[in-house]
Amino acid sequence: MHVKRNIIFIVLPLSSCLFIFLAIGNFKYVLADTVDDIKSKIDERTAQIKQLEAEISQYNKEVENASKQATTLKNTLKTLDLTQKKITTDISLTDKKISKTSLTIEELGGEIGVTENHIGLNKDAIISAFQDRKILEDAGVVIMLLSNKNVHDIWNDIDETEQIQNEIRNKSAELKVLHENLETKKSAMEGQKKNLVVLKQDLTGKKQAVEYTKQEKSNLLSQTKNKEELFKELVKTKEEQKALFEKELYEYESQLHYSIDRRSYPSPRHNILSWPLDNIFVTQKFGKTVGAEKLYTSGSHNGVDFRASVGTRVKNVSDGVVVGTGNTDAYPGCYSFGKWVMVRHENGLSTIYAHLSAISSFTGQSLKTGDTVGYSGNTGYSTGPHLHITVYATQGVRIEKYVQSRGCKQVTIPLADIKAYLDPLAYFPAN
Repeated sequence: MHVKRNIIFIVLPLSSCLFIFLAIGNFKYVLADTVDDIKSKIDERTAQIKQLEAEISQYNKEVENASKQATTLKNTLKTLDLTQKKITTDISLTDKKISKTSLTIEELGGEIGVTENHIGLNKDAIISAFQDRKILEDAGVVIMLLSNKNVHDIWNDIDETEQIQNEIRNKSAELKVLHENLETKKSAMEGQKKNLVVLKQDLTGKKQAVEYTKQEKSNLLSQTKNKEELFKELVKTKEEQKALFEKELYEYESQLHYSIDRRSYPSPRHNILSWPLDNIFVTQKFGKTVGAEKLYTSGSHNGVDFRASVGTRVKNVSDGVVVGTGNTDAYPGCYSFGKWVMVRHENGLSTIYAHLSAISSFTGQSLKTGDTVGYSGNTGYSTGPHLHITVYATQGVRIEKYVQSRGCKQVTIPLADIKAYLDPLAYFPAN
């Protein structure tokens, strides 16, 4: 009787396996409606994103056309209004992207839950199959032969043992695949969560850019009293102050003599740095050609200017660490970089991003290539929205209080030996 109880018990795990397969099917069926609902919402967000991107593209064209027109008060106010509408639409776009990303995370979470359930059920099936095989091994062929079974029944028992062994192999293979799928989905989930953090940062920066645009319009109307002649006088004064600051800065930095090892930074070569914007249009190049190379000399430009409407995302050009940020506009009479960020890169170069409307990075932060530094603007001595980038040999630049300045005595900004200024376009990708 003892042997018979063992042999009868062999059948039970097989029915357990059948129950497990049915459970998986039912679990999928229950989740189907939820998954379809999430997918439908994701498709809806995708369509909304596409529509908003088309609107933003149109706004970009209108802002660009307005910027190309004569610099008048009317055109400047029109550009500010268009810019505000564009960034507000940008905010709606980012909101939709956040919503879509959150739904994707929810969808992945559901898939991970299903996969983990499958793994658990497969483990149970393997355990049942192992127990089943152990019972047969314990019983042994001799005991089966001593039972009152006929030869046909004994062969059936042996066939059943082989089926169980095959089941263990199959379930083990499935388990391996499920584990691999689970790791892939978890990795995708982590990627989506990182995207979500970036999008939320993007949203904050664009909201700041809208506030900056509103304030700039308010200040402009206050200064000009909506009169064209006052606006022209304001622009003229700003251009004169810009020229005075650049002259003063060059004269002071010409007296700095920092030790710069030529081997401490890379020789000019394209693609050492990545572009800081998605769309590249250079509005002012670096320095003057002296001999066979571009150099920063008196009366020339110490960086490169790019066309960029207010609120355009500015990207870090190479892996590095933020070594300083600031806002020279906080000090009346200081006509300098406005809102700026400086990054020290791992290759011996450093870069400054100037005239920003919003700063999205902080001192001590490690940045990868392409990470957001801030958003372009018109702060500082800028006479129109753009991005200014200067590239330095790191050994030749310091962030210090500019005490020798007439209007910026209390301001801390990057100051460099004029030999430390390098041509950015020699390091960016070739046009």
